[in-house]
Amino acid sequence: MPETSTPIAPEDLRETVRAKYAAQAQRVTSASNSCCEPSCCGGTATTDPITGDLYATEDVAGVPEDALKASLGCGNPTALAELKPGETVLDLGSGGGIDVLLSARRVGPSGFAYGLDMTDEMLALAEQNKTAAGADNVQFLKGHIEAIPLPEATVDVVISNCVINLAADKGQVLREAYRVLKPGGRFAVSDVVAQGALPADLRADMEAWVGCVAGALEEGEYCRLLTDAGFGDVEVEVTRVYDPRELAESIRGDDACCGSDCCDTTGEWDLSAYGRFDAAGGRLVSAFVRARKP
Repeated sequence: MPETSTPIAPEDLRETVRAKYAAQAQRVTSASNSCCEPSCCGGTATTDPITGDLYATEDVAGVPEDALKASLGCGNPTALAELKPGETVLDLGSGGGIDVLLSARRVGPSGFAYGLDMTDEMLALAEQNKTAAGADNVQFLKGHIEAIPLPEATVDVVISNCVINLAADKGQVLREAYRVLKPGGRFAVSDVVAQGALPADLRADMEAWVGCVAGALEEGEYCRLLTDAGFGDVEVEVTRVYDPRELAESIRGDDACCGSDCCDTTGEWDLSAYGRFDAAGGRLVSAFVRARKP
């Protein structure tokens, strides 16, 4: 079975993703300087169905607020990866650095945490958050997750938070993760996963790609690609099941629907890619994906 195809040109996809994350970093920086968050200006903050409410208060105590604001993840891989003191960790698509900083705390001063990101604005924000946290056992690297700028057998654990679904060549990402892991090393990522085949028109929707939906691997395909890369002990644990209507409205924006039930009255929902996927019994979920390098 071939890997999930990418009907959008990989270069266009990468640039659109980069622009989205650059804009998020700029929003965080602007909010810190000018207090333009909805909760600060009297508006009502909304919770994204994928990225909202991921970290327990005790997990992020002492972490710079801007690191949390910049997070666009779908889980908390650091809480599930069973990191141990002295281990070396690599976060693929580290953004503002929250999972790197949490990892650095868990592995302690005898361990080390790398973060890899392609977006200059996010890397600059991550460096600010590293300084604010006083984290000495952290290094942020610029690069692509399809070509990790580290030697083979460098790290004990590879984590990632809702980033692999954004890559055009996921098989290459997994092969690179395998390469940089030491023998016995662990792959432990949070990602959006499809249970069932996504409609072709949803796969071709750029907004749905950058919204972490259209690029989601089907669960069985994720396991197959990990096995093909050389991994063993592959497991997928569902951590959150998404309401497809909430996903559709979140990704398309407020103008996509005039109310909570307008799509039912017009028939648009039933005909939409999300509606057809839902009617066929498909589900989009957040999952914790584990594997081990022999």
